[in-house]
Amino acid sequence: MSENKVLSFFKEILCIPRESGHEEHIVEYLLEFARQRNLEAKRDATGNVLIVKEAAPGKENVPTVVLQSHSDMVCEKKAGVEHDFSKDPIQYVERDGWWIAEDTTLGADCGIGIAATLALFDSDIPTGRLEALFTISEETGMDGAFALSGDFITGKILINLDSEDEGQLFIGCAGGIDTTAVFRYNEGKLAPGMCASRFTIKGCIGGHSGDDINKERANAVQCLARFLYETMGYDMELCSIDGGNKRNAIAREASAVIAFPEQYEDEILAIWNEFCRNLSAEYAATDPGISFEAEPVTWTEGTVETEVAYRLIAALVYAPHGVLAMSTELKGIVETSSNLASVKMKEGGVIRVGTSQRSSIDSARRFAATRVEAAFAIAGAEVTHESEYPGWKPRLNSPILNTTVESYRKLFNQEPIVRAIHAGLECGLFLEKYPDLDMISFGPTILGVHAPGERLDLQSVDKFWKLLIDVLQKL
Repeated sequence: MSENKVLSFFKEILCIPRESGHEEHIVEYLLEFARQRNLEAKRDATGNVLIVKEAAPGKENVPTVVLQSHSDMVCEKKAGVEHDFSKDPIQYVERDGWWIAEDTTLGADCGIGIAATLALFDSDIPTGRLEALFTISEETGMDGAFALSGDFITGKILINLDSEDEGQLFIGCAGGIDTTAVFRYNEGKLAPGMCASRFTIKGCIGGHSGDDINKERANAVQCLARFLYETMGYDMELCSIDGGNKRNAIAREASAVIAFPEQYEDEILAIWNEFCRNLSAEYAATDPGISFEAEPVTWTEGTVETEVAYRLIAALVYAPHGVLAMSTELKGIVETSSNLASVKMKEGGVIRVGTSQRSSIDSARRFAATRVEAAFAIAGAEVTHESEYPGWKPRLNSPILNTTVESYRKLFNQEPIVRAIHAGLECGLFLEKYPDLDMISFGPTILGVHAPGERLDLQSVDKFWKLLIDVLQKL
């Protein structure tokens, strides 16, 4: 038995559609896996799946362990790439010891956790009783964890397999909340003598709004808003705007069509060119691939009401994005942050701005959401908050932590890093339902999570697998 079996199951998972909110195919795959092996399995009304593997002979008195992964993935792709996440397999290449999805997300978050669990359940490795919990829609609101009943699992030890840094053991995480701002406008028409151009920022690295928020990467939505703000004194009219996508991903691309009197065309282009030079220099270290496009367009559709457009652009510039506070207790760990995730135009004169806030401190998280609310409310938007979930407070005297540290030392002759993570894990919600759970989270190394180019370190999969098996056998 080796990590190759983990990768074999992961290859199967790469062929199964599992975008958040559309997990029916992966749910059926998991249930069929259990049926073929005569394993006890159940699915709740939300779509969470539990598969049980009974204890091996002689292991009946070992405590039951819950292995937990989420069944959905973030579906992001590069602009212009033809890929239908509802049916197309994820394409990847193997290069220099990595599996890399060059044009889309790979879904190793949390597909590799699912694969490791299935490889274990398909093996004859002697362990105590195991419960495999697969939750749905973790990436878009932790719907499965929220809906989990208090009697769905029985184990008192839970190993979360949703971490992305081999050699690091996670014992805490931030909580989160989503904040949405809605602008409403009356559609106008372009006046005679106006010319229109589309301005686009793309090629930003983006990344996970928790793990990567402290890396000072460009946010394409806010960068574009900076340029648009500079054009507001030239009788500019906003025709369209679109940028970003998922709440938990830093915006990589954004574009807007603006119209302005013909006599200002040269000045607007000069502002754009200088802006591009400055931004390229500003993000040379973090986003070396950032690129810019400006092209004239013929615009025959409506425009955004001028006053609303100005208020929207000003709010996008002013709204907090990035790290808001670092932890005073855990050196180098982000405590509070906000992600300006997306701006989208909807039918009926609606522009929707999506953001998310994270913090390991409940009051700080809510204040971050209040700051975002204030930025948009003063600009006349309707602001709502949703999908709040709690953090997971570290427990340094955890028995499963001590066991895992001991295993890591023995296997690899080095000390693991024990820390909390700024990304959100479902563990805080599990504690609300099961307050006696003893939990830890670990996994292989995955880089570029939530963005095209996501990649999985194959050597770290081997270490992840060995650690998981050793921990279970030590129990």
